[in-house]
Amino acid sequence: MKIFIQKNLNEKKINELFERPAQKNNSTIVIVKKIIDDVKKNGHQSVIKYAKKYDGLNGDSILISKNILVEQAEKINVELKNSIDKAYENIYKFHSLQYPKSISVETMKGIECQKKYLPIENVGLYIPGGSAVLFSTLLMLAIPAKIAGCKRIVVCSPVKNEINSALAYVATKIGIDEFYSVGGAHAIAMMAYGTEKVKKVDKIFGPGNQYVTLAKTLVSNDYNGSSVDMPAGPSEVLVIADKFANPKYVAADLLSQAEHGIDSQVILLTNEIEFARKVLSEINLQIKNLPRRKIVEACLINSFILVVNNLDDAIQLSNNYAPEHLIINTKNFKSLAKKIKNAGSVFLGGYSPESVGDYASGTNHSLPTYGYAKAIGGVDILSFMKSISFQTLTKNGLKNISSTVVKMAEEEKLNAHANAVKVRLK
Repeated sequence: MKIFIQKNLNEKKINELFERPAQKNNSTIVIVKKIIDDVKKNGHQSVIKYAKKYDGLNGDSILISKNILVEQAEKINVELKNSIDKAYENIYKFHSLQYPKSISVETMKGIECQKKYLPIENVGLYIPGGSAVLFSTLLMLAIPAKIAGCKRIVVCSPVKNEINSALAYVATKIGIDEFYSVGGAHAIAMMAYGTEKVKKVDKIFGPGNQYVTLAKTLVSNDYNGSSVDMPAGPSEVLVIADKFANPKYVAADLLSQAEHGIDSQVILLTNEIEFARKVLSEINLQIKNLPRRKIVEACLINSFILVVNNLDDAIQLSNNYAPEHLIINTKNFKSLAKKIKNAGSVFLGGYSPESVGDYASGTNHSLPTYGYAKAIGGVDILSFMKSISFQTLTKNGLKNISSTVVKMAEEEKLNAHANAVKVRLK
């Protein structure tokens, strides 16, 4: 991880610094498209084939029964169970307040317009199961799905040998309908298109590797496929800190994101060169004790520290980058926070580590990456709902609006539209 000085760099070099690691290549596209086409054509047998090849499936069944979930959930240790229960409580509390209210208004005499919010009936949740079993992601996705009122919640996660007890506990606590031991692009294809044994879902949620991410993109672009939560890339954090921050804390925050994967990216923006050096020294010290050290070291190749001219420049650079996670660890973090326009989730002050948001503060950790925070937010209750508008007109209401509609329709040369009004008033 290198230190750069803003005043020594031109605009082109700064833009190059902030480029994210490459997401996909042509070989990935070919592989994922082949898997999706195979599942669409051959159904469940293709899912089983790929589950055996990539997930280590033994046998021909990917469904994990409720009895097995309960049995495995009982193996969880008490301390972890209590931690999950506390996280559940906080996540539920924060998300339950997001439930939208329906509205109704009389826009003109005799014209009533309504907007109602309804749950998406069938949703699929993808839970990664590679180098780490992310049971926290199941909490983050299934809790708002339940609050929203989704009737059917399908979970896919590659399970080797037996399901992780924490994952099983979360599934039983929330009341998951269907849990399948399957991962990768074939899991996304199964949920998106369905098979003879698994009914398709209407929307797919959850993070994953480049194969999962690409599969979600492809099925969402197919009208026979499914909607998805958001485009997702590798995890990322941007930290803005000044000399009043503790370099140990800042280094720890950067490393906590770096351990997600080799294609993650961590960035520090500070207005103090000496502080930058202290943080880098702390990184080199703390990294020695990390079990995932090799992953972290690979991530740091795509990461950097930039000494900015001032903190306003840091805010401008951050807004342009639109990080998944933004930490503002400065003396005046409240005033800087008011200037934030683009970020997935923001952590303010010296005692708000990003890892708390990942697990238990109550906010959601399913967030837009790769700059998409400029246009969309993270997962919330509305992600699991859709709105429907209603309008009711009396005859007088139609008379009141008729000339407006007829004039506009005829101007656009849509005479049948105009006639649908005229015919009712003859």
